[in-house]
Parts: sequence; C-alpha cells; structure tokens
Amino acid sequence: MTTQTPQIEKITEFLYQEADLLDQNDLGSWIDLYTDEGTYWMPVERDQVDPLNHISIFYDDKPMMQIRKHNLIHKRAPSKEIEIRSSHLIGNVKIKSYDEKTGLCTVTSNFQAIVYYGEQTLFAGTYQHDLLIKNGGIQIQQKKVVLINCDASHGTIISYI
Repeated sequence: MTTQTPQIEKITEFLYQEADLLDQNDLGSWIDLYTDEGTYWMPVERDQVDPLNHISIFYDDKPMMQIRKHNLIHKRAPSKEIEIRSSHLIGNVKIKSYDEKTGLCTVTSNFQAIVYYGEQTLFAGTYQHDLLIKNGGIQIQQKKVVLINCDASHGTIISYI
C-alpha cells in the first residue's frame, strides 16, 4: 500500500457518471463500467462479511447483470408497462485505500436514491466501490450497496440502486 492516491475529483466524477447512467436507465453502459469479473452486491446485514456464505438482497456478476438488463428491456417484460425513474445523490466520497501496484482503490460514499416504479421508494445508505484504476481509466471490480434498512422487509427492488 502506498500513500500516493488518485485524485478524488476524478473518482467522484466517475461515481456521478455511474449514477447518471442508472438515472437514464442505460444499463448497457452501466454494466460496461464493470470489469469482466465485476460484481454488484447488496447485503442483507450491515456487517455481512461475504456474499457467498450468506443470503444477500443482490449478488450479481456481469453475466447476471446482462440477464437482468435483458429481462427489464424485453418488449414483453412487465417492467415495460411503467417507466422506471430514479434520481441518485452521492456525497461524502472518501478514498479508503489504494494499492498503486494493482491499481485497486476502495472508495466509500453516502447515497440517497429515489426510485419511481408505480410508487416512489426512497433508498439510502453507503456505497463501497472497489475500483480498478489502470492506464488512466476506471472500472468497477465490486460495488457494495449497504442500505440503512438492509435487514428490513423490502418490496420488489426492480432495478440496481
């Protein structure tokens, strides 16, 4: 581990770009932000240590993300009946660690997301992005979404937050 870290402004702009793609329902471009081994994880407990030995709300690898995208945009999908609308706010972005040798950078942030799909739902919590920074580019290795009420009962979460 080194003390030299990437510019926080560049990382923050990347997180804003990711949120914007979700707000535009551009799941294809959003999925492209992930490495081939990238994962999206939403644990069911605040201090859940891993997604493989415990139940999670979401734990998708890139192929599963592609399947969800296909199911959401398919012309006969029930999700086509109502447009999914969302608005994401991100703040308090912090670089927690950076390994210059591997390019792996762990970033945390707070978020609020309002999602409308027949009714309006507010989600809030923290993101942890494990980002791969190489050759001037940034990709997501893993995005962990910890909802404030992750251990509560939820209705259907129709899209990524």
